Amino acid sequence: MGIGESWRRPLNWGILCTSTVGRLAVIPAIQRSGNGRALAIASRDVAKARAAADAFEIPRVYGTYQDLLDDPDIQAVYIPLPNHLHREWTIRAAAAGKHVLCEKPLAMDAAEADEMIAACQRQGVLLMEAFMYRFHPRSIRVKELVDGGAIGPIQLVRSAFAFLHRDPADYRFKPEMGGGALLDVGGYAVSAARWLIGSEPLEAQAIAYYGAESGVDETLGGLLRFPGGEIGVITCSFRTALRQNYEVVGRDGVIEVSLAFVPEGEEAPLLLHRGADMELIRFPRTDQYQLMVEHFADCVLHARPLRFPPTEARANLRVLDALARSARTGQQVRLDS
Repeated sequence: MGIGESWRRPLNWGILCTSTVGRLAVIPAIQRSGNGRALAIASRDVAKARAAADAFEIPRVYGTYQDLLDDPDIQAVYIPLPNHLHREWTIRAAAAGKHVLCEKPLAMDAAEADEMIAACQRQGVLLMEAFMYRFHPRSIRVKELVDGGAIGPIQLVRSAFAFLHRDPADYRFKPEMGGGALLDVGGYAVSAARWLIGSEPLEAQAIAYYGAESGVDETLGGLLRFPGGEIGVITCSFRTALRQNYEVVGRDGVIEVSLAFVPEGEEAPLLLHRGADMELIRFPRTDQYQLMVEHFADCVLHARPLRFPPTEARANLRVLDALARSARTGQQVRLDS
């Protein structure tokens, strides 16, 4: 095979486990992508792996994660395992020379993220957190509007992700597995505030409701203070009706985004308010997961820098750590010390 042909070959993906998000979103996105293919899938229950392989026409099936990592044809892995397994299997994947797209949160805390980043750097492989919402054209347009001064200097970002979780047996209700609303969906709210404001917060304060049986934060509200005086208001929960939205309030206008992180339906609109004027900007239905995996594959295949390097995920976890500590202690936590 000539150099030109090999350059056009798709990235060979391996998927570690048959998680819901993988089956519903990421595996289909890989199969639809223009530069990747799902070559193998692994599960500790090989019957589940075979069922997923049959459903998505994945040619190779493994009964252990390590067997998949030992496959020399796999170039990158997608890790949608429960939170407490992200560190271990990212480090193992790096040791096997595989590039890693890891579900959010990248790790249980910022210290784990440091270990994962160092392991991938030592092996010369890419590591990225799978925050797909930032690849949606609407998200990109909001960032452009904010950075371009469309609403004036930002004063406030309100961001929320909450839903009613009815399965107490799910790992999200188990502290030892990295459960809790903050790690599960609060990371989206914090990410949006940090990304849109464009700096890191100086202080964090939070209150939370901890489930009597689960022991995890099932609802959390937080405040972030940023260097320019901007305020981030963060809410996340497993105990409410679905809410996933953010509002960017500037001196001269407001941007409102509903269904902000997982858009549904044929359109993904945003509202831009400036004084008495209101503009509705619509975006066609878009597979943001496909845009994410295509970007990652492009960076692997062509040695390009990631739009969102793993240090960004580490910075987000640092804020999540501070909010969790504040909620537990009832004290404000400084992040600039």
